[in-house]
Amino acid sequence: MGPSNRIAIVGIHSVRAALQHGGEDVLEVWLENRRHDRRLAEIAALAHAAGVAVQRVTGDGLNEAAEGAHHQGVLAWVRLPTARRETDLGAILDHAQGPPLLLILDGVQDPHNLGACLRTADAAGVQALIAPKDKAVGLTAVACKVASGAARTVPYIRVTNLARTLTGLRERGIWLIGTAGEAGAGLFETDLRDPLALVMGGEGKGLRRLTRERCDRLVRLPMLGTVESLNVSVAAGVCLYEALRQRLH
Repeated sequence: MGPSNRIAIVGIHSVRAALQHGGEDVLEVWLENRRHDRRLAEIAALAHAAGVAVQRVTGDGLNEAAEGAHHQGVLAWVRLPTARRETDLGAILDHAQGPPLLLILDGVQDPHNLGACLRTADAAGVQALIAPKDKAVGLTAVACKVASGAARTVPYIRVTNLARTLTGLRERGIWLIGTAGEAGAGLFETDLRDPLALVMGGEGKGLRRLTRERCDRLVRLPMLGTVESLNVSVAAGVCLYEALRQRLH
């Protein structure tokens, strides 16, 4: 497998979780050669149990592979996650615990934004993140690194026709809430407890016309300062956690 098809995850917690929950995707584990403490021994045991090769490498080698990240003497090379098919979405919704919560990104092209959205989606209990195949970044190495493992826990579904997918979600009883700065309704005054898909626009242009037209409602985030909008990953975090807050109360 070439370097472009794998990424490094670092740190004891992250590598342990990868071996425990997705060991089949772990290609190799590196441990610092001068450390032999209990925690590294645990990682080595988990790797051997999963049939994953363990290499002892120098601290300099770990530092270079980790690209400056705090690795704690542990690094694992893992396969890049792959996007799920649109046909998987029905089964995901059928097995959702409680009212589904989805995140839809309409043309996000910055891998850092996608990674941050995946990480927040995992934390907020999102069942799937949906994005179009065209003019969207996809699961790149950078996006997966920023996601800190969430690219494996949150199904990332790429669809060929986002407008058609939105129509299908509405037919399943999913309420589509889009964000737009000019919307009359405020996020915090909107009921987000029903089966819901939050629809966020891409950097700069926001929601495309066909996407906007298929939303049941548009909402805005309160902006009290001088900037006109928030970064899409920040806005997604605000929206997801407002939905979560409402569902927990």
